[in-house]
Amino acid sequence: MKVVFSEQQIQQRVQEMARDISRDYGDEAFHAIGILEGGFVFLADLVRKVTAPVVCQFVKMEMADSQEVGHQPLRRIVYDSPGDVKGQHVLLVDALVDSGVPLDYLVQQMRAKQPRSVRIAALVNREEHRRVDLPLDYAGFSWESRTGERLVGYGMGRDGMFRNLPYVAAVTPDGSHAERSRKEGGRVGK
Repeated sequence: MKVVFSEQQIQQRVQEMARDISRDYGDEAFHAIGILEGGFVFLADLVRKVTAPVVCQFVKMEMADSQEVGHQPLRRIVYDSPGDVKGQHVLLVDALVDSGVPLDYLVQQMRAKQPRSVRIAALVNREEHRRVDLPLDYAGFSWESRTGERLVGYGMGRDGMFRNLPYVAAVTPDGSHAERSRKEGGRVGK
């Protein structure tokens, strides 16, 4: 497991993002909607540093294969509704934006609810993987993976593991770096 963003780097960047968000919203309340499961730690740290009034909510998005067209699976994106946001400012908060397809769908669904505004905050932006035009209003870090690497920690997990790490680390798809680090003993990534 290789540390990509340290706990100190993350906390400094979250503080900077919170300052920008506070400046942009001023005294106006907004709905910070955390996208589960990865965005919960980032949302918690971010909203504690924001000075504007904030309503915290969560949605869980899932992609499910619904049928096949040719040899390609058609995917459904399902999410829980955050409730009535008509006329309200909305800030969607996620730990990582990759292809952008599920988040773009959620943005479209939010806009259909006629909010005053919809913005996006992500701790990690993987713009080189973007498959849709989805600009982020607030991005903590950019990251380009090596072949097959995946980020874990600070809310992001792999099979439910590693979400509690206070830093962000890269692991290989087979978990070999994580296994080797665990076998060596001690705290991973420090």
